[in-house]
Amino acid sequence: MRADVVGQVVRRLSASYSRPFLAHASMAPSCGAARWAEDGSAVSVWSHSQGIHGLQRAIATVLELDADRVGVRHVESAGSYGHNGADDAAFDAVLLARAVPGRPVHVRWSRRDELTWAPFGSAMVAEIEAGVDATGAVLTWDYDVWSQGHTARPGYAGSPGLLAATHRDRSGPTPPAADPPAWGGGGTTRNAWPIYTFPQRRITGHRALRTALRSSSLRSLGAFTNVFAIESFMDELALAAGADPVAYRLAQLADPRAREVVGTAAELGGWARRGTEENVGHGIGFARYKDRGAYCAVLAEVEAVHEVRLRRLTLVVDVGRVVNPDGVRNQIEGGAVQAASWTLKERVRFDRWRVTSADWESYPILRFSEVPQVDVHLVERPAEPSVGAGEAAQGPTAAAIANAVADALSVRVRDLPITSERIVASLDQVGEPGVGR
Repeated sequence: MRADVVGQVVRRLSASYSRPFLAHASMAPSCGAARWAEDGSAVSVWSHSQGIHGLQRAIATVLELDADRVGVRHVESAGSYGHNGADDAAFDAVLLARAVPGRPVHVRWSRRDELTWAPFGSAMVAEIEAGVDATGAVLTWDYDVWSQGHTARPGYAGSPGLLAATHRDRSGPTPPAADPPAWGGGGTTRNAWPIYTFPQRRITGHRALRTALRSSSLRSLGAFTNVFAIESFMDELALAAGADPVAYRLAQLADPRAREVVGTAAELGGWARRGTEENVGHGIGFARYKDRGAYCAVLAEVEAVHEVRLRRLTLVVDVGRVVNPDGVRNQIEGGAVQAASWTLKERVRFDRWRVTSADWESYPILRFSEVPQVDVHLVERPAEPSVGAGEAAQGPTAAAIANAVADALSVRVRDLPITSERIVASLDQVGEPGVGR
């Protein structure tokens, strides 16, 4: 640690943030079809898998077949943002069809199957401690994040990644999910490095290897939680410093593209109206996805009376050169609505024996009547290389909503989802601004 930096710290603040396990919750459950040759020497599979080559190799490995005796064809069906139950349903069909060679077998999971047996996005916990100077600017930043792995796709890291394969084996528990390497975008630590100009930073990812619930890829992997935690804490630090949250961020942002999207989101989203309407709050969230992708700033406007109602999301995005404006807007808007559902509604529930959130009542998602107005604005940079837009909105949207709720109610909810019950529970934990529980 740099002694010159540590010596200037006049105060240390900390907080902890978390998200629960999340389900893909596709509107149509997973399905698959298979047909074995009459002599049982080869099998043909039809699946809506995101990775048919990995599925092919996994099936061949588990059944001890040459890979060229397993044919997998992609067929459009229920979509997902990562690894859902498609591969598992396909392998179920393979096993059942083996009993009736020459005849096709179609397997369709039920809603209960989908919500209780498909891989989940891992639950996560992030703990942050910041040392600040006399003005409230961050000098030291210590960040620890805990999570299960974020990918268990068939064949990844040497694991079949198939539910029925694990159940057939019975030799041990489900293998733990692996984590993508940092050069591949990372998993647990994706977007764990803040973009701000903090003089001293320490970021540590911790991966849980023993688990009862299967986790794998879900849109944005660890970035959703990490950005939610970092940007929520930035608001808490601004409050502790007596500073405007937008101005506080800009003072510690050197990247001109980052500064532009934050400032533009504040302007277009109505930051100047903040505090002028009773029970209405405004919050900002920002990140650059994977630290090298799209810049995305979100301004959320919520109304909180009997419940939290998300009224408006204003998103400003810099993806470099924009090739297809409608495509970028669709990706950003869809990601923001999905993130709003995660932030306000979704949580996998379970007891000591099983997952209990098995239907839309116990695993609610955002309804059409609850979808806010979403405005997406693109920063034109034709001279810059194009970067991906697909998952840039997830974390900033969660943070913006959380910060808007705190602005409206003066209550900080650090554990997602932000429900009425969580808000009431947080009332008992209100303390000095910026200091964790």
